[in-house]
Amino acid sequence: MIRLASVAAIAALMSTAAIAQSPNAPMAQPAPRAPMAQSAPTQGPFARLMTAVPTSGTTVTNYYKQSVFDPSGNKVGDVSDLIVDKDGRITAAMIGVGGFLGMDEKNVAIPFDALKTSQKNNVWRLTVNTTKDELKSAPGFKYDRDTTTWISDKSASIADHKAPRLADTKPLRK
Repeated sequence: MIRLASVAAIAALMSTAAIAQSPNAPMAQPAPRAPMAQSAPTQGPFARLMTAVPTSGTTVTNYYKQSVFDPSGNKVGDVSDLIVDKDGRITAAMIGVGGFLGMDEKNVAIPFDALKTSQKNNVWRLTVNTTKDELKSAPGFKYDRDTTTWISDKSASIADHKAPRLADTKPLRK
């Protein structure tokens, strides 16, 4: 569910960035503001609504959960997440490598611009100029649900060891 919300947020941010980069995109005029009381705090401008979608952009669906291949056509992993900076630009892709059916999978970060689209047999696919072994040896990351951020595998394992496990606690007796 969190990933679905992340995808929706990323899509919204990407469309905002696309709007900002495309000054000729058709825009609807903002709705007129109702008069506000003097004591009410001022808010930012209303969002501009679009009457058409920019044709130069692409959707997050073309990246999220898609397989990633090396230049030789070997599958090296899957896109597990996209990292968006505060300006709405996608800066990194989290690639899940190794494991089987998601078990023991390691997530590594690569610059988003390292992902390239290519076409094979009339099917678009993602490629990255690296090997599966190079990705497996890269630093790993784990998603921290509490902070909704990606953290180093090493930080995650240290935090996991500091927290008492249920099996380590003893029941209180009267």
